[in-house]
Amino acid sequence: MIKTILVALDASELSEQVIQTLYDIQLQPATKIILSHVMPPPEADVEWAADRPHSNSEELPYRYIEKQLQSYQANLPCQSELEIVTGDPAEEIIRLANIYQADLIVIGSRGLTGLKRILQGSVSSQVVADAPCSVLVVKPR
Repeated sequence: MIKTILVALDASELSEQVIQTLYDIQLQPATKIILSHVMPPPEADVEWAADRPHSNSEELPYRYIEKQLQSYQANLPCQSELEIVTGDPAEEIIRLANIYQADLIVIGSRGLTGLKRILQGSVSSQVVADAPCSVLVVKPR
């Protein structure tokens, strides 16, 4: 029985498909879902003027992601948690899978091929290769 599922979501349209696939799994009431999103780390090269106030612009994307995950969470038929972390997406997804001792990771694939895949990398491919559990990759329709 699958007890814990880590769902890796990004801000793309593919997230809707990932959530729909999650419903297709026919979740058990005892299953725990971890809805996760990995935010890119802030630019280390950015210099801030010490004498000027700073806006909460970093907080806006976080709040948007949090609200999106909460809307998905509200429709789940089982216990769930939210995880919004910062860092390298594949590394953070694998780290969360280890922390929660996930039995399954559900992740989307952008369907990159050729040079784009080489240059941009494939988070789903890296997760499949390094995950401590099974991985269900949802491809775009």
